[in-house]
Amino acid sequence: MSTRPGPGPATDHRVAVVGLGYVGLPLAIAFGRRVQTIGFDVDPKRVKELGDGCDWNGEHSEKSLRASRLELTTEPSRLRAASAIIVAVPTPVDGHKRPDLSHLVEATRLVGGHMSPGVVVVYESTVYPDTTEGVCVPLLEESSGLRAGVDFKVGYSPERVNPGDPEHSLERVVKIVAGQDADALEAVAQLYALVVGAGVHRAPDIRTAEAAKVIENVQRDLNIALMNELAILFHRMGIDTGQVLRAAGTKWNFLPFQPGLVGGHCIPVDPYYLTFRAEELGYYPEVILAGRRINDTMGSYIAQETVKLLIRGGRPVRGARVLVLGFAFKENVRDVRNTRVLDLVRELESYGVDAVVHDPVADPERVAEAGVTAVASPFEGDSRYDGVVIAVAHAAFRVRDAASYVNLVKRGGGSGVIVDVKSILP
Repeated sequence: MSTRPGPGPATDHRVAVVGLGYVGLPLAIAFGRRVQTIGFDVDPKRVKELGDGCDWNGEHSEKSLRASRLELTTEPSRLRAASAIIVAVPTPVDGHKRPDLSHLVEATRLVGGHMSPGVVVVYESTVYPDTTEGVCVPLLEESSGLRAGVDFKVGYSPERVNPGDPEHSLERVVKIVAGQDADALEAVAQLYALVVGAGVHRAPDIRTAEAAKVIENVQRDLNIALMNELAILFHRMGIDTGQVLRAAGTKWNFLPFQPGLVGGHCIPVDPYYLTFRAEELGYYPEVILAGRRINDTMGSYIAQETVKLLIRGGRPVRGARVLVLGFAFKENVRDVRNTRVLDLVRELESYGVDAVVHDPVADPERVAEAGVTAVASPFEGDSRYDGVVIAVAHAAFRVRDAASYVNLVKRGGGSGVIVDVKSILP
């Protein structure tokens, strides 16, 4: 399957992007505005939807997809036409929280089997230090019969995509670039200079760039874990965490992190990549994994506190109706993969609670596939709930006043529990 771009001015550059998800698609669109670009994905459904001008993730408009000089394809042979190939595929963890490089290995073998001599291969996927040169380069050489540094160049430029955040787009965020040698570094820097207006930062080597990427998310994970632990502590003290953070935030160097559920493809995953490599070297991290333990249990903690509030309010827990607002892994995105809201729902259900979900942003099909009960319009009609948990701070929830939420638990003359996880209520 292949969709060809319209005519454009001749250029010596032809870029291919392998993987058209959150990371690869904005790259393909950005390069497609400047040079002939091949967007490759193994999923025919994904390629067809993008060719029809529809991005399932809701991050890119039909206009942006159609405006670029972008060829979308599932044909790996098209990679031979590229002078630069960017690999942007998922790097998740397995069920034991260990790095799963299967997508990266598969993509690398595919690229190696279809690339031309002289190409520059750049990896954007988040990995632990030494992966690009220790895992990917040997696979490229084996699959292609070519020699890295002689017949082709290899670089690394970690993605910094933030789903649901149009302000910090690819073009507006400084790009870290690295290469296996000075020539590769300069080639990668010149490549990204075509599309990144904020500029590039030249890392001294690929290992440094890999490490820089993974600690960006480790740092954020730890800061949120600290806020979550403080929220647990202040709750026991009877102190409003939101008020504490607003007061502390008046100091110029206080970092404005908020407690909450940590889901998605990056922040809850990347710490395990770094700790895996650390343990291979005989070092067993404590702080990094402590943060993960706190964040991984927050869904259950919120559910348990909700149950306690129901009991204190004199409401029977078994059969109680609790509305969970939000199911996406973060605010204002459609994606529900690796959402920690599911932990909250399952914990409520383990107590016999009738938990239902409402998310005006998340993809309804994916919500249904998760095996939760969804309601379409809880703010309309006369449905009544024993409790409401505001789990995700969607803009659609922020614009509602407190009375909207109070009304959900007071219909019929009763009263119930409201748990505001993200402190969106005044």
